[in-house]
Amino acid sequence: MRIVVTNCNTTQEMTEEIVRGARAAAGPGTTVLGLTPRWGPESAEGWLDSYLSAAAVIDLLRTYEGPSYDAVVMAGFGEHGREGVRELVDVPVIDITEAAAHLACLLGRRYGVVTTLERSCGQIEDSLELAGVGRNCAAVVGTGLGVLDLRDAERTEAAFLAAAERVREAGAEVLVLGCAGMTGLQRAVGEKLGLPVVDGVGAAVKLAESLVGLGLSTSRAGGYARPVPKRRVWGPPAAG
Repeated sequence: MRIVVTNCNTTQEMTEEIVRGARAAAGPGTTVLGLTPRWGPESAEGWLDSYLSAAAVIDLLRTYEGPSYDAVVMAGFGEHGREGVRELVDVPVIDITEAAAHLACLLGRRYGVVTTLERSCGQIEDSLELAGVGRNCAAVVGTGLGVLDLRDAERTEAAFLAAAERVREAGAEVLVLGCAGMTGLQRAVGEKLGLPVVDGVGAAVKLAESLVGLGLSTSRAGGYARPVPKRRVWGPPAAG
């Protein structure tokens, strides 16, 4: 099967890192294709960036002309757009936020999320509530690092461990990496923390494989029905 993984920002280096994590989680016979939006923010940090990146990702999939795919993984933690993409495409759509939280709920009674900047915490909380897994979240805590700061592995690990202690004190029994750019960090911090650490990218890939393997896809009854046919203008009108 082929899984398309969409980055939520325009930073190609981050797309490549996310794809490495996705391929590490994928089973034999699964091909992972990473896609980077052609426009949008270089990193998604806040409401404005999130809505902009959502439109960019939807546009990216709307205009996609590559090989056919069996599932989409949306690699933006807490970012918007998953519902729109589920209307748009005819394959399972897995958001890494939902995927990580659902798997975390199988590992402990309460989980906590460690993310980047504090300004993203409320947005992530809202995303978890909308997905129906917010009640099990003990806390969402920021590291104080921006998304692009995650390139510094040593600094990121230290900041994550400090934030993780706050999450543990809030009652979390499982930790979730709250940014796709943290993919791979679970191996470095899991043993030090003594808690299961869930990476959303890996979780989403495995769930996507499961849904495809079971022959399941998005319901078209109700909320995720196909978009109503109408004229839609994407971007500014062409000059006359």
